[in-house]
Amino acid sequence: NNLIEFLHALERAQNEGMTVGIMIDSWVVPVITTMWMAIQNNDMDGWRQHMERTFCIKMLSQDDLSNYTNIIHMETRELFMYKTMQSLPDYVEFQTYHIRNLFRNYNTGVGMDIRHRDVNDMCTGINGLFGPDKLSSQIYSVIHSRNLEGYAGHELLGRVAKNSGCDPEAALNMEPEYIKAILEPIGMLNHPIVFLTDHQRPEILERLRADKDIGPLIHLVPDEASWVGGDITLGIMANAFIGNPASTFSGFIAKSRLALGLKGNYLFRAKNANGEWEEVCEERRVFW
Repeated sequence: NNLIEFLHALERAQNEGMTVGIMIDSWVVPVITTMWMAIQNNDMDGWRQHMERTFCIKMLSQDDLSNYTNIIHMETRELFMYKTMQSLPDYVEFQTYHIRNLFRNYNTGVGMDIRHRDVNDMCTGINGLFGPDKLSSQIYSVIHSRNLEGYAGHELLGRVAKNSGCDPEAALNMEPEYIKAILEPIGMLNHPIVFLTDHQRPEILERLRADKDIGPLIHLVPDEASWVGGDITLGIMANAFIGNPASTFSGFIAKSRLALGLKGNYLFRAKNANGEWEEVCEERRVFW
């Protein structure tokens, strides 16, 4: 959610002729520097300038505020709910431009975050599962199973389904039949399937493991390699990504894949009149 709020702040500033000012001790800086834009060699001035150039923003301390007379404070909820005034193509172009800026500066395990902690490597998940030698060659798919806190998740996916035409339950339940309908036609039932989960519904993993076709292919990220940045990279680099369109985490992975020119997102699906699963809207729908 915080990444969406950051991107919305950048967009509102562009639309309304403003500059985004970010306090160095604000919520967004730890979010970004944990995964991207690590501070190198304790060079805070260099890092600050790099942030400002990359995102066309101003990094501010409390002492800097006296230099400005027209300051608009926005709460995170207000930023999250911000509705774009741009057309869908323009909105997608703006969002993907800044997502690419993030990934041009992904953390590799060198440097520190804003809290002066050593940063992790965004590729730890892939390395932990397949080894560093297969970073770019490994063929695999990813299932992101997100329950979204029970009833709230059903309600949220129901709203997405109403607007997009996707099935209101399938992406929550991740039944073997649903997964195979995606992976078999594209030849991915011969390759590893990485299962990412919030652990709220263990029966989903149990069902997949019990399936004779899917079970032998299921891989879990080792505990020592599992963290949000590593999971994001695993989802982005997969040959096929199956996610929940009501999840902002799935959504960010799908948006990042599109920003980086990668196809194979499977989020908005429903059965047609013949009982076959199919995509019900274009991939860019994830931005709307």
